[in-house]
Amino acid sequence: MFRPDDILYEDNHLLVVNKHAGDLVQPDPNGESALEDQIKAYLKGRDAKPGDVFLGVVHRIDRPVSGAVLFAKTSKALVRLNEMIRQGEIRKTYWAVTEQAPDPTEGELRHWVLRDGKTNRSRAFDAPRGEAKEARLRYRLLGASTNYSLVEVDLLTGRHHQIRAQLAKIGCPIKGDLKYGARRSNPDGGISLHSRSIELLHPVRKEPVGVVAPVPEADNLWAYFRQF
Repeated sequence: MFRPDDILYEDNHLLVVNKHAGDLVQPDPNGESALEDQIKAYLKGRDAKPGDVFLGVVHRIDRPVSGAVLFAKTSKALVRLNEMIRQGEIRKTYWAVTEQAPDPTEGELRHWVLRDGKTNRSRAFDAPRGEAKEARLRYRLLGASTNYSLVEVDLLTGRHHQIRAQLAKIGCPIKGDLKYGARRSNPDGGISLHSRSIELLHPVRKEPVGVVAPVPEADNLWAYFRQF
């Protein structure tokens, strides 16, 4: 559930929120409350707006994932941000706590990802296959605890469950991600994947904007990895 102190950055055109694991970014067919509507309601009350509040979803992160989500507060910003997403001009960095350390400890992964709509799951293949889409990311190992590793991921493409599927493919399932081979679930039902930062050139002011999302405070493992 959205709280006002989840706002990490805001100006007249942009809003970045630190999403909690389990929250929906946009409403689903079940009509369940989502961040988009919760933030609109908050802005309407805070700013005493008489009409509808404009809020555009620039990108989504999976429901069990936490971290930074970017919204547009004006239609001008939304159009420009959508084009920047298409051109790969918005840098999105994730932190993943994995059950194994990647070998080698840094590199680039290239797979072809195929989504199964029935199971809401994606499979990563080493070679092109049917309607599978190319998926690329860069990763590096940041640190490790006794049983888990902290991996930083820079997304180079934006495919369905891309990070989850690609890390699982190389034998490094994300902690809590039962759908992709994790040993057990997390207590909160989320997975240990966090949208750590967003970097972009402001779509209107043309100035660099960088936002870092704090990791979930209540999780002791995330608290340990905060040092990296």
